[in-house]
Amino acid sequence: MYTYASNQVLLAAGNHAVTGYAEDSFIVIDPSGDGIMKKVGCDGEVSRAVSPDNTYTVKISLAQGSPSNKFFQGMYERDRTTGDGVFPLLIKDLTGSVVFSADSAWVGKPASRTYGKDTNAREWEIATGPAVYKE
Repeated sequence: MYTYASNQVLLAAGNHAVTGYAEDSFIVIDPSGDGIMKKVGCDGEVSRAVSPDNTYTVKISLAQGSPSNKFFQGMYERDRTTGDGVFPLLIKDLTGSVVFSADSAWVGKPASRTYGKDTNAREWEIATGPAVYKE
């Protein structure tokens, strides 16, 4: 039997422990590459190619009041100004075996800002260099 607990999913961006996640889905990990591609010739011959792209895009949804918004905004501005906004990224599910890690990650673009009657989520898009994703 497996029990999932969202408060047991930890994310570290450099030496910053990310906190203040939004409701519902708060981390999405997407591979950037094409995985294993195929081509089928006119005679039905199938060829496959393994993409060497081992990079990912990680989307992190934070509550509007999360202190981690300030961290990611600061890293984005630092990268745009000095090119020194790269940090290691680690995601670990303490209730299971999922581990995601990248030695190099950066804020690809800042989160959109939405203002309304209630608080809103901010989604940060983090790009990575080569990464390891184990389940």
